[in-house]
Amino acid sequence: MSELNFKYDVLKDDFTCAGEASGKIKRTLKDLGFDSNLIRNIAIAVYEGEINMVIHADGGVITCDIAPECITVVLDDKGPGIPDVELAMQAGYSTAPDNVRQLGFGAGMGLPNIKKYTDDMKIETQVGVGTKITLKFMVK
Repeated sequence: MSELNFKYDVLKDDFTCAGEASGKIKRTLKDLGFDSNLIRNIAIAVYEGEINMVIHADGGVITCDIAPECITVVLDDKGPGIPDVELAMQAGYSTAPDNVRQLGFGAGMGLPNIKKYTDDMKIETQVGVGTKITLKFMVK
């Protein structure tokens, strides 16, 4: 298999379409015959990142590069940035507004869950500019 590349746009506050990118990636990986545990991990991590982009950012882009040995997903947003990454990585810490919490989101598990389900996670963030999170999933 040669490398495949996909790109998905994510819109701010679009809870109706939230989860579409992670769902499309999941279906693509299933169609390509990847291991179900790997697909599950990727779907969970990407969904968490996608929801974070909908809640906290002014939109963004998710790219997915599928290679035989590694699947790389990049979540790149135009948002407020993360002022304190260490604090944001703590389970339960959330900056989600009340209206988002009333929808059932904003429990503060997004970044911790992303880290839990990836083989490698790199966060690049700049306050007032945005955040880029690179996720790597090794194919075993």
